Amino acid sequence: MSHTEKSEKAATLVNREDAVIVVIDLQEKLLPAIHEGEKVVENTHKLLQVGKIMEIPVILTEQIKLGDTADGPGNLPEPVEKESFNCFSNDEFLDRLEELGRNTLILAGIEAHICVAQTALNAVEGYNVNLVADATSSRNEENKDLGIARCRSEGVTITSTEMVIYELLERAGTEEFREVLPIVK
Repeated sequence: MSHTEKSEKAATLVNREDAVIVVIDLQEKLLPAIHEGEKVVENTHKLLQVGKIMEIPVILTEQIKLGDTADGPGNLPEPVEKESFNCFSNDEFLDRLEELGRNTLILAGIEAHICVAQTALNAVEGYNVNLVADATSSRNEENKDLGIARCRSEGVTITSTEMVIYELLERAGTEEFREVLPIVK
């Protein structure tokens, strides 16, 4: 593999200076019906904790009439309220994303086959989209799997909570690594 090929491959890794964590509709009223909902919340909270340590911005969304975002690690930003399933159909979401000037989206939330998929599929042409599979779900496993498969087939990178965290860390032996390690253990 040439040096150029290595550089091109490395460009697909998540870069903290270019990343934003987008948590889609992780709302209390939806969670009881979500397949492995507790696991989704736990993994999303890990992403948010690590994001805070690494100073990675977060955008939260809430589908109207479905209640508040599930409690998470403190200091979460004010959520963007939306009616559309696709976050990119919401002006406030677009404004927040544009203000950040970042091109790598780390997506988590619910439901995988509706709001998460529509957002990911809309973003894939202009952004490096990373769908965190173990931090997203649907009301049933089949719809979760179909949503993730469709995203994968359209060029979205499918990843896991730990994969993203370690890509963001880049190396062991740092103070930041020591701070993050208890979160992933």
